[in-house]
Amino acid sequence: MDTVVDIQVVTGTDTGTEERNHSPEKLEAQIDRAFDAFRHVEQACSRFSPDSELMRACRQIAKPVRISPFLFEPLKLALHMAECTDGLFNPTVGKRLENYGFNRHYLTQQCMNSAVTDSVNYRDIVLDESDQTLLLHNPMVIDLGAVAKGFAIDLAAHELQEFDGFIVNAGGDIYAGGVNEQGKPWEVSIQHPTHPEEMIYSLTLSDQALCTSGSYERRSAITEGVHHLIDPITGRSPETWISCSVIAPYAMMADVFSSAVMLQRKEAGLQLIHQTNVQAILITPDLQVVREGGIKI
Repeated sequence: MDTVVDIQVVTGTDTGTEERNHSPEKLEAQIDRAFDAFRHVEQACSRFSPDSELMRACRQIAKPVRISPFLFEPLKLALHMAECTDGLFNPTVGKRLENYGFNRHYLTQQCMNSAVTDSVNYRDIVLDESDQTLLLHNPMVIDLGAVAKGFAIDLAAHELQEFDGFIVNAGGDIYAGGVNEQGKPWEVSIQHPTHPEEMIYSLTLSDQALCTSGSYERRSAITEGVHHLIDPITGRSPETWISCSVIAPYAMMADVFSSAVMLQRKEAGLQLIHQTNVQAILITPDLQVVREGGIKI
């Protein structure tokens, strides 16, 4: 997933509660299962590997293909967000992302250049809930970059629920469960958009996720002014915000909303935040911090 994953767990706190009995073997097994979640989601959802479940399914046109929950669930949420935003958030922009140079596997450096058109519509994707199948009406490249990492974080967090506290950090996208070693909520920070060694905002989390989308890290080396979030109508990247961090009960929810808000015009993005009762920290291009959804200063 082109990121470093860090997991910390707390097996006892300073609050006087009895420490649970975790053998080193059990602790290691649970953490291994949490890391396995990222491998499973990568194998299912990556558009950078021709052998991923997603890319294999994309080669089957007009034919229902049974897919695993590791692909079905994030694709289902991506299509729901596409409906909510009238297609502005669009998981079918994968080919256009390839054309802008976002086509290289981060480990193998293999380039993907799919022989499909980029003029596709998310309504060409049909999911069948009862049969767990995917049907494509037209050739396309599906991109799940705005949901897959959050989904993997949630799966990893599920494996760690037994602990007093834990934190899953995948490149700055975080789920913080329970409490830290001092028995307090976890302290987390948001990276400064223009000074990556600094933090622009800090807050505390407990049993919540924080995911950030930004225009400052993944920019096209081919087309100036384009980053990894693209308006499917104009083919350009919006610049209303330079960073959007969303706090939500689940990481996949925070992940998809942070991208959707980045793509929308200011008023529509703020309305989306308020309608869904999430919280957000938004950074303007001139580095002003905007807090929405009841976040306290």
